[in-house]
Amino acid sequence: MAPSKTTSPLPPATPSQPHYYTVLPPQPQDENYTILPYYYLENPRRNWYATIAISLILLAALLYVFWPSEPELKIERLHLAHFHVRMKPAICIDISLNVTLKVHNRDVYSVNYKSLDVSVGYRGRKLGHVKSNHGRVKALASSFIDAELQLKCVKVLSDVVYLLEDLARGTVPFDTITKVTGHLGLFFLEFPLEARVSCEVLINTTSQTIARQNCYPKG
Repeated sequence: MAPSKTTSPLPPATPSQPHYYTVLPPQPQDENYTILPYYYLENPRRNWYATIAISLILLAALLYVFWPSEPELKIERLHLAHFHVRMKPAICIDISLNVTLKVHNRDVYSVNYKSLDVSVGYRGRKLGHVKSNHGRVKALASSFIDAELQLKCVKVLSDVVYLLEDLARGTVPFDTITKVTGHLGLFFLEFPLEARVSCEVLINTTSQTIARQNCYPKG
């Protein structure tokens, strides 16, 4: 008879170990954060230098605009109306010139000129001159002035040899000097004005026309 199987008793259950949990901190509430801008503290000395520099630039610009300057003179037209050489009783010349002068005012205030003087010379010797009446040129504008010069039997005894040579060539060189005197008016201030322009004129004695002329400012 087979031996009976006996079951071994189960080992006694060990008591379970207690479980410990770490309590999590509570969820923090949303906080409002304010971001303040960063203010740069400027150097007051640097601002002072910049102010001085800007002031100097503005002052220089004002001086450039309002500083008085001489008007620009230009002979627009020089017409030989009459030219004649007399041999008796002495060698002399008759000459008549019509001059149109342009006066350009480059300033921001008006120009009042008292007189316009046009003189004609031959080889450094003054033959004669003519004056015109006073006038006015507006600011940043131009004005045209007409003058007529008439010379009757002007003797050129000292330069008679040169004159005969020029007549033989058919051209006679003359020089003209135009002078404008007056003042510049700025509010209650007045600045004296004097400007000159010199021209070298070559006259054709056959056609009685101007063959060539060269003008330049004269100090």
